[in-house]
Parts: sequence; structure tokens; C-alpha cells
Amino acid sequence: MSVDLNAYRLAILLPAYNEALSIEAVIDKARAVLPRADIYVFDNNSSDNTSDLARKAGAIVRFEPHQGKGEVVRRMFGDIDADIYVMVDADLTYDFDRAPDLIERLILNHLDMVVGARVPDHDEVHRKGHTFGNKIFNQVVELLFGCQFQDIFSGFRVFSRRFVKSFPAQSQGFDIETEMTIHALEMRLPCDEVPTAFKERVEGSHSKLKTLQDGSLILFRIFQLLKDHRPTLFFGVISMACILASLVVGAPVIIEYFQTGLVPKLPSAVLAVGLMMLSAVNFTAGLILGTVSRGHKNVKRFAYLAIPVLPVHLKDPHP
Repeated sequence: MSVDLNAYRLAILLPAYNEALSIEAVIDKARAVLPRADIYVFDNNSSDNTSDLARKAGAIVRFEPHQGKGEVVRRMFGDIDADIYVMVDADLTYDFDRAPDLIERLILNHLDMVVGARVPDHDEVHRKGHTFGNKIFNQVVELLFGCQFQDIFSGFRVFSRRFVKSFPAQSQGFDIETEMTIHALEMRLPCDEVPTAFKERVEGSHSKLKTLQDGSLILFRIFQLLKDHRPTLFFGVISMACILASLVVGAPVIIEYFQTGLVPKLPSAVLAVGLMMLSAVNFTAGLILGTVSRGHKNVKRFAYLAIPVLPVHLKDPHP
């Protein structure tokens, strides 16, 4: 059973920042693999001639003045109209030959996102800091959100129109992949992951990801999304921590009171009471915000359902 890709409007989205060394090769590969797709390059304030080379290679070039990959993705999703979207980094590290496989899986299985999980062709492709960080963040997301993905940071993804037009992108930088993944998990959208080859960047090209700075941003985004999507859990943990701290501080005061009838450590008693009150405030906030979060989730669900499902067009076996 083969899908007729010519029956769909395909958009290839290439976020680009100083990718002059690879942009032409990426566009040529995309055109060879998906010749009927529209290829869009969104230049994010490049200081080299990325945009000129992209236009020369035949891509539709647009510009996003606000710096950051998340800003670019928000602009791409808002501006481009298509049935299926293929987003890939413009650094020539992903195996774009697999794009038709990802698209067919999206269509045949009625999915909203298919992630090209990176499988390095040798051990030196990733910097050690990036490899370690990827493992840690994947485990954190799995623990907090029940992640079904092995590579939440992949820049090679295929989306349905339903996903793109109902995704409330908030991220500004490299945390955008994390937000897309958590959005899919929280909305329980049908998604899948396909192993794809991953190779080194072309000689002279360098990753824009700053390990510590962007890693901190991603970690902050994960906990921010936890607060937004699961406030009862988020504030419940804080509430429990305050209760435990209150008991640790207040237990000696209570024991001494029953033994002597005195409260000589008045500051400790005040602190214990304050921590217990803070616990009650956080618990109440978690309950209230949990109700608000469910309302927001319903609104996003209605926006998602308002977009028609992607039909399945198969090739005629007897043309």
C-alpha cells in the first residue's frame, strides 16, 4: 500500500541561521526527494549570505527578525499553509531521504507528528556534553510526562496541518522541540518516532546550541510547562516539601513543649507555622490552577478538532 504524495500540499520548512555552507545542498536534496513540495527557508538574522544562496537554489526565502529557533518555528507555523509540513534543520546533518517514509507513516497511521530520532553514524557526531544532556532531559520528560520518545530534541519532524495550526508555540529558542513534544504528550496526540541516520555538520560549520546556556533554558522550559500543564502536581510537590520542612523545624519545639510546657525556641515555632501555612497556600493554588489548566486543555482540544483530519490518498495500482 503506497501513498500518493502528489495529492497533498507539502511544505518543507528550513529554519536557518548562518547556514551558508550547507543551505544549497539541503535544498537540492529536499527538491530531489520531494520534487512537488514548496521549500521555505526562514532566515533568522544570518550574518552570512544564507538567504541569497537559498533564493539562488530556488527556495522561497522569508525572514524572522526576532532571534531564536522558537521564534522562527512560530512564524513558520503561522504563515505557511499546507496539508503536511516537513521541518528539518538546515545544517545537512539529517537523512532527508527518509522524509517520504515519515510522511507515509503520518498519513497511513493517521498521526499528527512523526519524529526522526537521530542515530549517529559514529560516536563523535554529538559532543559529549550534548549526548549526556540529551539522555538526562529525555529521562526528565519521561518521568514528568510519560514520554514515548527517545529523542525529544530532534530537528527532523513531520507534522499534520492539525498539529501545526493548533500548536500554541511559546518558546523562543532551542526549547521549541521540548515544547512540541510535551504538547503532543499532554494533548495525547497520535505520534510516532522513526530512527534516522545523523551525521556530522559540514566542515567549517558549527552548532548554534550553547550547552550550558541552552541546557538551562530547556530545563527551565520543562518545569514551566509542568507548572502550566500539571499545576496540581507542581504545586503539590512544593506543598509536600513545605510540610516536611515544617515538621523538621517544628518537631523539636513540640517535643520540648510536651516535656517542659515551654516554647523557648519561638523563632522555630513561628517558622514551622509559616511553612505549614505556605503549604496550604500552594495546595490550594494547585487545585485552582488544575481546574484552569483543564479548561485551557479543552480549548486547545476544540481548536485541534476544528481542523479536518488528513484524508488518505493511495496510488492507483492499475493506472
